[in-house]
Amino acid sequence: MALVVLLAGCGGAPLQPMGGLNGQLQRAGSGRSPSLGLDWLAWISGRAGRERVELVDLSRGAPVPLPGLNRPDAQPLSVSVDGRGERLALVRQLDGRTELVLYRRSVQALQPIPMEPAGVPRQVQLNGDGRLLAVQVSRGGLWQVDLIELP
Repeated sequence: MALVVLLAGCGGAPLQPMGGLNGQLQRAGSGRSPSLGLDWLAWISGRAGRERVELVDLSRGAPVPLPGLNRPDAQPLSVSVDGRGERLALVRQLDGRTELVLYRRSVQALQPIPMEPAGVPRQVQLNGDGRLLAVQVSRGGLWQVDLIELP
């Protein structure tokens, strides 16, 4: 009987997208690879044949500038944001190679993260405090997951 009551409670009002914020996201163009960090949303948006990393402060519903992150000659593949919106990890293609980088908003700087042993990164995920990074890496035809501690 308790299970029936519990399941009935889950059948309440249908879940619905957040109207105002979703409209803003749709105006940014196509989107993929979303990442949530407390009051932050990072994703890769595409418009006019060019993709770029976007960040929104959800508490204000406002986009946040990312100077130095989006290069016109780089193709973002995967992005992740930490809980404070300070660090963004990014897998991107640049000059024919795939690389993993860390962007720090407070200093507006990119830091390459070397893959040891060498591999091709594909997807990335930061933990809440931005100190631990999980990255999917291809090595010798096999997919592996590396955990990387960040300073």
